[in-house]
Amino acid sequence: MMGASSAVKQVTVCFILATLATVALACSSHYEYAIEEFCLAKFKLDMETLDQRHWCSWDDTVESYGELTNCTYLVALKMNCFWPNRLVDEFFIRVHRHYFHDCSLTGRLLHDPPNRILGPFIIVPILVTLLMTALVVWRSKRTEGIV
Repeated sequence: MMGASSAVKQVTVCFILATLATVALACSSHYEYAIEEFCLAKFKLDMETLDQRHWCSWDDTVESYGELTNCTYLVALKMNCFWPNRLVDEFFIRVHRHYFHDCSLTGRLLHDPPNRILGPFIIVPILVTLLMTALVVWRSKRTEGIV
């Protein structure tokens, strides 16, 4: 009896593994095609309407990016695929390489600080250099008291 129960468990495990492998293999080509055609096509249109200088602005792209993520999830759900999966990871890596490769890690656009902040960092070292030069010249002309 114990041997029959063990055999049933082995068959059940094999069946589950075979089913999962079939689902995973069935999802690969069809799922990849579906997310490219449905999800990426919409995302491309959204990004084309947005000026390329704003691609790194999270405020400007968060809605489109969220829709892209949700689309990949819904397609996986309809096709009985696991989500996230290797194909989704590779898909988003391609999206990031194409659209977000020049963005900083924080996702914010990098700008120079305003002149009211940048100005003192430029002016103060120049004035200190001129002051020190004038002090050295003045001290070199005064020779009295120097041993």
